[in-house]
Amino acid sequence: MLKGFKKFLMRGNVLDLAVAVVIGAAFGAIVNSFVKDLLTPLIAAIGGQPHFEGLTLRVGSGEIRYGNFLNAIVSFLIVASVIYFLVITPYERLTARFSTPEETKLRECPECLSEIPKAAVRCRHCTAQVAPMS
Repeated sequence: MLKGFKKFLMRGNVLDLAVAVVIGAAFGAIVNSFVKDLLTPLIAAIGGQPHFEGLTLRVGSGEIRYGNFLNAIVSFLIVASVIYFLVITPYERLTARFSTPEETKLRECPECLSEIPKAAVRCRHCTAQVAPMS
């Protein structure tokens, strides 16, 4: 029983996932600090509000604090942008470059130009006789 658990923990994808979570959390902390300590004070200097955390909305006797929510939205947008532009887009380009195009199993009928299987000897649409391809 312990042997199987040890084997599970030592698999590469479990360790890769653990490293990704730790690095992701550290990156999230850096982005949150950037937004909270650098970006929002810069925006606040232009807008006149010293800190976004102090932004509130009074509704009746209640108070809605939406400043931290704005910080979280900006942080999320930055993290999502970095992941998309620095991870997803290069990965898609790389896989597109090294992938082989899938060989099609269809061809055009020379008479009606509809798609038919390569091995067909007669078109199912116009019933024209066609030479088989291999």
